[in-house]
Amino acid sequence: MTDREIVEEILTKGRTQCYAEIVRQYSGLVYSKALSVTKREELASEVAQQTFVKAYEQLALWCGQQMGPWLVTIAIHTALHILDKEKRRKEVPTEKLNDALEDSFDSEREEQIQRMEQAISELPEQDQELIQRHYYKQEKTADIARHTGLSQQNVLVKLHRIREKLRTKLGIKD
Repeated sequence: MTDREIVEEILTKGRTQCYAEIVRQYSGLVYSKALSVTKREELASEVAQQTFVKAYEQLALWCGQQMGPWLVTIAIHTALHILDKEKRRKEVPTEKLNDALEDSFDSEREEQIQRMEQAISELPEQDQELIQRHYYKQEKTADIARHTGLSQQNVLVKLHRIREKLRTKLGIKD
């Protein structure tokens, strides 16, 4: 079943057990993104769990595009929120200025991530798949080639061209 079909089963027929398939399919992706933000395995597990709970609660808001980027966005927001709460608990009054600067940096970083996720979601479906497999699932180009039917060299070239498209779209200069 596709993500859209699974969501339809849940929302229209109340078959909530179908959500387990979404969790199974995307748990690695969500966990790896959470780990890249939090840098701590235990916290990444908590973020992944909260992400799937939040996604389930907001399932009716899903636009029906790619489920992976949507879940990753929720994971990033959740991780940043948890890290921000931790930082505030440890906050010392004399460090407020530094914290404000860090918050500004975190906010800019979050905006950059959101812009990147949006740019990726606007790519053709095959390009999105290559990006997800290579960067989110961290598959080797040989494995991607086998799965997609492309040559390994073609996968490398396509990934390079996709990165160039994203750089141009986001206004990133070398």
